[in-house]
Amino acid sequence: METITSILPVSFTEGAKKELRKLKDQQELSNEFGLRVGVEGGGCAGMNYVLGFDQKKDGDQEYDVDGIKVFMHKAHGLYLAGMEVDFQDGLNSRGFTFSNPNAAKTCGCGTSFSV
Repeated sequence: METITSILPVSFTEGAKKELRKLKDQQELSNEFGLRVGVEGGGCAGMNYVLGFDQKKDGDQEYDVDGIKVFMHKAHGLYLAGMEVDFQDGLNSRGFTFSNPNAAKTCGCGTSFSV
């Protein structure tokens, strides 16, 4: 399983990349771990976003985003193409946000969607 040199279908804002680097350092994860980006069934709108550190699994494609190792199962690109991940650190909201042009419907919490 080698690193894919093509462009990841998902983009990250500078704020998201900064927070991801901080979280990885805080968790003291080895270089075997990368950021998993994907989807899973569930949530109030049908599908949930997956964003967390994990090890590479069969079927994953590997990307490098400004020094951040990213894993994504190749089938998830269909649902996530063009999505932007941001990190909000304001008084009204704090956490990662997902702006997905493929989502036909989203829920109020912002982590569940349908296509």
